[in-house]
Formats: sequence, structure tokens, C-alpha cells
Amino acid sequence: MDTVRLILLFVHILGFAALLGGLLVQAREPFKQVNAAMRDGAGTAVLAGLALVGVLEAGDGDLNHAKIGAKLVVGLVILALVMANIRKERIPQGLWAGLLVLTVLNIALAVFWAPAHV
Repeated sequence: MDTVRLILLFVHILGFAALLGGLLVQAREPFKQVNAAMRDGAGTAVLAGLALVGVLEAGDGDLNHAKIGAKLVVGLVILALVMANIRKERIPQGLWAGLLVLTVLNIALAVFWAPAHV
């Protein structure tokens, strides 16, 4: 079970890396858009995170449900914003900045809040 947990954690991190990379690659561009890396990264991060929680629930450790809930809410907001704007040629600078802040917030929650499992 530990191997599955580690694989899911790795895929979850790759999802956020793709999302963050898809955002940062546009930092100097005058016009922003939702790109494939953002779409795929957000979806991968949310799905892998849900699967990871399932594996952790099946294990012996206690889960920090507040942290998981906060990360899920932020992840779903990111995913909803990305999917709602996927077909638009341009997105507002404020939306791009908001997605960047939410992505960094979700990463910060993972790193600085107490572990999801004890």
C-alpha cells in the first residue's frame, strides 16, 4: 500500500508542477490563456489527490481532514476556473494572477500545514 501511496503522491505533485508551469510560462506574455498544461495539471492534481486520500483512509494513520478539505476546495476552485475558461482565446490578467495565487496557496498548504496523515 505504501508503494501505491508514493506513486499517487508523485502523480499529484506532477499535476501541480504542470499547472504551475503552464501558468509561469505565460508570465511575460501580454495576453494570457488557459493552456493544456494548466488543464491537464489541474485535473491530474485533483484526481490523484482524491485517490491519495482514499489510499490514506484505507491505511492505519489518522488523517488531517481540515487540511484535506482546504486543499480540495482550493483545487476544485482552480479546476473550475480552468475548465470554465478553456475555450477562451484570452483570459484577464486578474484571473491568471488569481490562478497563480491559488496554485501557490495549495502548494503552501501541502508543505506548511501539518501532514495529511499522522
